[in-house]
Amino acid sequence: MEIIDIFFNLDVMRRAFPILMRGLLNTILLGASAIFFGGILGVLVCLVRLYAAKPFRLLAVLYTDIFRAIPVLVVLILVYYALPFAGIVFSSFVGATIALALVLAAYTAEVVRAGIEAVPRGQFEACDALGLSFFTTMRKVILPQAFRMMIPPLASYAVAIMKDTSLASVVAMDDLLKQATDAQALFANPTPLLLAALIYIAILWPMVRFTGWLEQHYKRGYR
Repeated sequence: MEIIDIFFNLDVMRRAFPILMRGLLNTILLGASAIFFGGILGVLVCLVRLYAAKPFRLLAVLYTDIFRAIPVLVVLILVYYALPFAGIVFSSFVGATIALALVLAAYTAEVVRAGIEAVPRGQFEACDALGLSFFTTMRKVILPQAFRMMIPPLASYAVAIMKDTSLASVVAMDDLLKQATDAQALFANPTPLLLAALIYIAILWPMVRFTGWLEQHYKRGYR
């Protein structure tokens, strides 16, 4: 009973739940923002890498290599704590969004590149023969075909970014983990931390299972 009272205290859980819900809302907003902006930036970086002039292609390669090599936490700390020395100051939410989006964009760019390069070359030649512009070719012909191959890995990276939102507590953002640690200190009981872990599982486990279903679905489609 003492273990239950320490880790699963129902009274503490009841009082901490509203606090954690505020943190959960911030976590969801952060994850959605990072996925949205990281996805757009990733597509742009990919197009630069594939079709821009050589100096820009090299910069795109350098970007993807660096941000896939550097840990997310390091990027987050650099954006939030280092940039202010150069006079660039972000709120904790904006800084965390920028850091997560930059990292996600690097992985997205590689996934999109692989998807585009998997489309048969004849599709590009047919579009050229029809006189379609580059952007029309990409929007209406190439990307819709490549998207089927890109969905499973992109979904996996989206789940990973949602998990990485917990790192935002390092920059004092009131996300789910930060609210849980504050509640743990307030009530002098670890129950809020256990409750936060259960909330993370409730949110992320369906996403993990859905990602697995997508992988199997598109594997069957390929066969």
